[in-house]
Amino acid sequence: MRVAQSWTEATVLALRDVTPSVREFSLQPVGGVLPQAPGGHLQVQLVLDGRVHTRSYSLVAQGDPQVYRIAVKHLKAGRGGSIAMWKLRPGDRLRISEPQNHFPLDLNAPAYLLVAGGIGITPMLQMAQALASRTSASGRSLRMLYAARSTDELAYASELRALLGDRLCTFVSQQGQRIDIGCEIADLPMDGQLVVCGPALMLDAAKMAWSAAGRPLSHLRYETFGSSGRLAPQAFRVLIPRHQLDITVPADCSLLDALDAAEVQTIFDCKRGECGLCVMDVLHVEGEIDHRDVFLSHAEKQRDTKICTCVSRVVGTITIESAYRPDI
Repeated sequence: MRVAQSWTEATVLALRDVTPSVREFSLQPVGGVLPQAPGGHLQVQLVLDGRVHTRSYSLVAQGDPQVYRIAVKHLKAGRGGSIAMWKLRPGDRLRISEPQNHFPLDLNAPAYLLVAGGIGITPMLQMAQALASRTSASGRSLRMLYAARSTDELAYASELRALLGDRLCTFVSQQGQRIDIGCEIADLPMDGQLVVCGPALMLDAAKMAWSAAGRPLSHLRYETFGSSGRLAPQAFRVLIPRHQLDITVPADCSLLDALDAAEVQTIFDCKRGECGLCVMDVLHVEGEIDHRDVFLSHAEKQRDTKICTCVSRVVGTITIESAYRPDI
């Protein structure tokens, strides 16, 4: 069951392709736009295979105060949300949540290093807008590092270049360019903040470098995306002894959704691997868990005794314990 949520209808007002694989949606909600802060996101309800599913998309910078703007990367190997979004046309209607924020920006730090990878640029655009003039006026420093596979996948690069100038550094992996996160952290003032949004590998590297540098954890802020992981998605087997169930999770389905389809009661909220409500105990694993969440600690992931069912996957077979208890 999902934590209680407030929903409203919205109309797709306009579409814009910002890269070959990233499409921006302007959504006009019934009743008007509510205040949104940098780092916020919307929950969107989509019908997939005849069932209603919820997906989260970061809010990008405001242009028109009458609409919310989100950007969605088309993922053929995803769970179907991006494909459903890309089928939408102007005039279509869908249900959305109020703006939520699990990735808030602290506006009082003396220095900032923003690091984005791929579609992780979406929440960073509004953060850069909020910080650009503020840091210039106060003398505080701001830099952004933005990595993508190819030049044409650097979404919003022109807007960011106009906003930040030489404070923006881009990195294109197809050209052999990589962010040296350890060196970048070394150049950041000791009381500065590192804000990261991108794939799991980027986040893991940033967290390890931050810890190795002896920086306070409170000055590191991050968000990742559930579609990212170390291993390619593939079908895997799940055993649930308490329910006497043996199910297969398809490559395009999350463990949480598969449990829901099998009528195994679950508790969840963010579906982004952040809140931890969907965590279940792991009794045994034959193979490897691809931990894609940011809730469990590095040590917990090493032990493989818990799994965030909303985003993490398995290569092989996993045996889990549900919270279900039969009536006595």
